[in-house]
Amino acid sequence: MAAMATSIAVGGLEGSSFSFSVGFARPQTNVRTPFSRKLPSGRRFTCQASFPRDWLRTDLTVIGFGLVGWIAPSSIPVINGKSLTGLFFESIATELSHWPTGPALTSQFWLWLVTWHLGLFLTLTFGQIGFKGRTEDYF
Repeated sequence: MAAMATSIAVGGLEGSSFSFSVGFARPQTNVRTPFSRKLPSGRRFTCQASFPRDWLRTDLTVIGFGLVGWIAPSSIPVINGKSLTGLFFESIATELSHWPTGPALTSQFWLWLVTWHLGLFLTLTFGQIGFKGRTEDYF
């Protein structure tokens, strides 16, 4: 008896799809997938999912504009006459001056590191959303 399977395709974003296949198949010679289970009848229940290979849809333009879009405003001297980027790099130099001892937990380095990188990653994330949303006509 041939294998019986049901396949469902779910349309998502434009140009991408998610397919989901569920079925019953005869036991094969020691072939086991993470989504398979042997049933009492001797048949095997399998479940497979596949995603598009380019699910991230990376674009180097977003990375370039995102870096410039974060470094430019974070370089404006607004924190006691110093910029966030300047304070971050200054704290790196201070911590490297007593290398190989790492920065203390109370060091200002951690504040500047987390703040600078959080801003960078938010800029890159929103840049990716905005750029891809515009190129794929979401808005």
